[in-house]
Amino acid sequence: MSIKESITSQMARPQNRVALALAIVLVAGVIFNGGGAFFSLGTHRDALRQLSVYGILACGMAVVVLSGGIDLAVGSILALSAVILSKLLMHHDVAPVLALLAVLGTGAAAGLTSGALVSLGRMQAFIATLAVMVSSRGLAKLISGGQKVATYVPEGDGTFRTVEVPGLYRAIDSKLFGGAVSVVTLLFIACFVTTLVLVTQTKWGREVCAIGGNEEAARLSGIKVKWSKTLAYVYCGLCASIAGICQAAQEQQGDPEAGIGYELTAISMIVMGGMSLAGGRGSVGLALFGILAIGYLEKILSINAVPESGRLLITGAIIVIAVLSQARKQ
Repeated sequence: MSIKESITSQMARPQNRVALALAIVLVAGVIFNGGGAFFSLGTHRDALRQLSVYGILACGMAVVVLSGGIDLAVGSILALSAVILSKLLMHHDVAPVLALLAVLGTGAAAGLTSGALVSLGRMQAFIATLAVMVSSRGLAKLISGGQKVATYVPEGDGTFRTVEVPGLYRAIDSKLFGGAVSVVTLLFIACFVTTLVLVTQTKWGREVCAIGGNEEAARLSGIKVKWSKTLAYVYCGLCASIAGICQAAQEQQGDPEAGIGYELTAISMIVMGGMSLAGGRGSVGLALFGILAIGYLEKILSINAVPESGRLLITGAIIVIAVLSQARKQ
């Protein structure tokens, strides 16, 4: 085999392609370092902190995509979760444990709705999750009155009273190890490891991959397709609610407009990580490379003062290249 053929064979491997994509992004950061900002520990800490919310969404999205579906509702579920948590903690003084359970239950219920519409209602995932997306966003605006739920609590007479930022928010938004790592980043790592274990080490995870590969063959082999597929959406909803908790803590408020477009970023991360939107193909482990690549790309563009319009164009172009490269290798 010639050297050229050997290199081509190596680059055909998914792990090599996604590792190369991340390496290119990091090299770009070294070259375009924003006046040395890229070499600061704080820049990397903030980059990991900023990508963590997207990364948590991507963990749930990866499971749904492996099952052969898609979930467009995660950004709206994030907003709904942030609004409910802020409302319970700051406006109604509910105990943090009960508030967290309520939010996680909301995310799971939204995911269950999507899964039921897809599995039992036989709706296309795009349409089913679009309906849940719109409904969740509308519910978030209804609960919040169309306003951000913050520390200014409206009274009945038109006045406002001020409450303290909840201790839970301060804890989640804090930094550990001498300020080197954000708690939000640790939560993302926990979600990623949990997702990796569920997909690779459990019967349900193997069933999800089998369903995405060939749903009819999975059904004929005895897999409870409807149950397993619905559970994938429930897990995605749970991840979205966790992301909403992190978002609320970082912003110290519940914004009903939060999360718009986040589902597209989550999808782009797992596609960059080599996961096929056709379902059944891809690795959660490799998806981490995609999460880091997109997250660091956003940070590098930010420290170089690239306007948002330019960032969107560059990110979109990179996603198209990644998908085309993936299609050629499959």
